[in-house]
Amino acid sequence: MSNSSPIGFFDSGVGGTSIWKEVIQLLPREHSIYLSDSKNAPYGEKPIEEIIALSKKNTEKLLAMGCKIIVVACNTATTNAIQILRDTYPLPIIGIEPAIKPAALKSQTKSIGILATKGTLSSKLFSKTSELYSENINIIEVVGNGLVSLIEQGRQNSTEIKELLSKLLKPMLDARIDYLVLGCSHYPYLLPVLKEILPADVTIIDSGEAVARQTKKVLLENELMNTSANNSKHILYSNADPDILAKLVAAEENNLEVTYLDF
Repeated sequence: MSNSSPIGFFDSGVGGTSIWKEVIQLLPREHSIYLSDSKNAPYGEKPIEEIIALSKKNTEKLLAMGCKIIVVACNTATTNAIQILRDTYPLPIIGIEPAIKPAALKSQTKSIGILATKGTLSSKLFSKTSELYSENINIIEVVGNGLVSLIEQGRQNSTEIKELLSKLLKPMLDARIDYLVLGCSHYPYLLPVLKEILPADVTIIDSGEAVARQTKKVLLENELMNTSANNSKHILYSNADPDILAKLVAAEENNLEVTYLDF
């Protein structure tokens, strides 16, 4: 492993590319490898033991590929498995969890919404974070059943997803939320539809920028920043349909390869 080794990413599918994009934008010299475990998506509906096993499988694959640091670009995997991964593997591992803190601190209506998977909302880590910032705040938690599957099919702008989102967001709108926290890395791909449905005074927060800043911080602390002037290279693997992954990341770029891999 060296400074020029890649940053590894994994998610339960294509959604973690919303995190990957933020990281490579902030760190343009870094190489990356991304694992889209679409074959097993969504993680959010699986038992915790299976989420942990899949997270270990992906981590070990990225380690075998020579990654110097791993970003768990999946809320469900982070909230259920991050501590086990950190205790098991000898490299920096960065997680992602819903940005409850900024929403709770900034809310004027004292009512915020969290749209996430069942696996994230039912996790101990989420409950702990939620309790820290829920005093005097009304938190409306909604499980986004069906959203990940539609995004994995490339249907994030379909009529079906608009109807489903309208139904899911209704309890939040009834509660007069002024912040919506996206608690799944797939959900930033729903921003155009969310903005159609939500009033203009509702602010949407996701964790992408915060994860990118944390990745840079950890690389600096561990003296792992890539200082080479060579062009960065990014390889994204899907164990299902790589075409959907390619469309989300604009695979026509010269330094970007999207391909199938059975893992």
